Amino acid sequence: MTEGKTSRSGDRLAAMAGGPTTYESVVWFEAESRAGVRCGIARISFGRRIDLARRIREVGRRAEFLDASGEAKDRIEAAVVKAEIDRAYLDWGWVGVEGLEIDGAAATPGSAIEAGPAELAAEVLARIKSECGLTDDERKN
Repeated sequence: MTEGKTSRSGDRLAAMAGGPTTYESVVWFEAESRAGVRCGIARISFGRRIDLARRIREVGRRAEFLDASGEAKDRIEAAVVKAEIDRAYLDWGWVGVEGLEIDGAAATPGSAIEAGPAELAAEVLARIKSECGLTDDERKN
């Protein structure tokens, strides 16, 4: 292993030797859809997974019920419900944004969701779902 890099076993050795281990609860990445924009998403943890499950449980049940219906109005409502689930993921996991202004003000995750570029929100949503360990098929829903 090269100097400056650690492995899990290196972290364990540091902990056994009395040194601290570090854990970052937020993952930052450069947005591909917007040059110069950095976004922070929450890393999954036991407590955060429970919180997310609570947020989407009821809405998800409603979406499944509506999806099963053959009626056009129910399919339209199911699409709205799926968008509400995506919004819950964004509200839960998008914790920071840098390098973006919306209408002359520094963007926040909330303002980016409400009035920012849709492609950025879609990119962040995909990253959040990936962080949660969802499969490609689950991410499409």
